Amino acid sequence: MTASKIATQQLKTDEGLRLKPYRCTAGALTIGYGRNLDAVGITEEEADLMLRVDVEIAERGAKALVGNVWDQLSPARQAVLINMTFNLGRTRLAAFKNFLAALRAADYQTAADEMLDSRWANQVGDRATRLADQMRNGGVYSPSLRMAI
Repeated sequence: MTASKIATQQLKTDEGLRLKPYRCTAGALTIGYGRNLDAVGITEEEADLMLRVDVEIAERGAKALVGNVWDQLSPARQAVLINMTFNLGRTRLAAFKNFLAALRAADYQTAADEMLDSRWANQVGDRATRLADQMRNGGVYSPSLRMAI
């Protein structure tokens, strides 16, 4: 066994696993097996991995909210639901009753209007406007890709 494998096993035992942030005995914000977030933070690769996992969770939640309507939505409209589920959580998005009813009726104009007629829209600003436009037209313009998707 290599030194790093031995140390890994020892650190798992010594540090213990905490899946939510906590303050260690030295007062540093810590997570996982003793990762000092104050001093080390996370890498871009770790952030990307966490985002991929969170998007998968949000997609499952979004699909559960709309059921078989999901397959009738364009990928851009599905992305709106994933984005909103990620941001709000499935439970809070489920409270958007008029939005979800319009979506189930394929009334995307009303769905977009309902998105904008919410406290959420006031909180997230341009994000809500962009996502509502995406819901209306069923496509998306990605500034980072400089193209319509």
